[in-house]
Amino acid sequence: MNLEKICSQVIEITKSVGEFILSEKSNIKELIVEEKGLHDFVTYVDKTSEERIVEKLKKIMPDAGFIAEEGTANNKGDKYNWVIDPLDGTTNFIHGITPFAISIALMEDNKVILGVVHELGLNECFYAWKDNPAYLNGEEIKVSSKNTVEKSLIATGFPYYDYDRLEPFMKTMEYFMQHSRGLRRLGSAATDLVYVACGRFEAFYEYSLNPWDVAAGAFIVQQAGGLVCDFNGENNYIFGKEIIASNRFVYNDFLSIVNDLMNKN
Repeated sequence: MNLEKICSQVIEITKSVGEFILSEKSNIKELIVEEKGLHDFVTYVDKTSEERIVEKLKKIMPDAGFIAEEGTANNKGDKYNWVIDPLDGTTNFIHGITPFAISIALMEDNKVILGVVHELGLNECFYAWKDNPAYLNGEEIKVSSKNTVEKSLIATGFPYYDYDRLEPFMKTMEYFMQHSRGLRRLGSAATDLVYVACGRFEAFYEYSLNPWDVAAGAFIVQQAGGLVCDFNGENNYIFGKEIIASNRFVYNDFLSIVNDLMNKN
């Protein structure tokens, strides 16, 4: 399997679908917005984008299955599966702000082997494939070399549901407000992750996430030299609904802080 060639094809798909998404910005005020859940929205732009992505990916790998946010194709494959978020940051999009991104990962036997995140606001395409570095618009990227939490800029996201964990989550925010260079909440987990990969953020953590939010971005972080885990330091971050991603230098301290505060009774 030529993963480099497949990655190039996926990038072209994100560019094509990205043009469609951006073309709909002028229609934002007329968009019909469905509410999937509290604070969780979908538009015809999400659904149409996913349909176009699925159609094009089927031509690349006809036997691969899909794990897709909007459910336009959810036939899981035995070996290969595409994990798709056609518009990560829908709330940003419908309010006319950035970032918002297309996120596509390819999994082989439940391990990601390719990831592409195309952030459309700045037209930045982040990508990587197995056994190779990570790239941003053709240039190799690496995680930052900041070596303390105090020197770190940290990203997080607010849960749309599962407010049972809100109290300990607020404790983490309180801690990082006082012991880091600051917290940022951009509204797109895929973008947060690739910003860790290219060194704009030192670390990112969030809970109540889905596979399509994190699969591609987490892989790109790893290929850029970073580390990824769940809140317990294990590998259940794609399907386990919680994730930590950071550079290697602050990883242990950052994990210890999040683990301690999020697991306090």
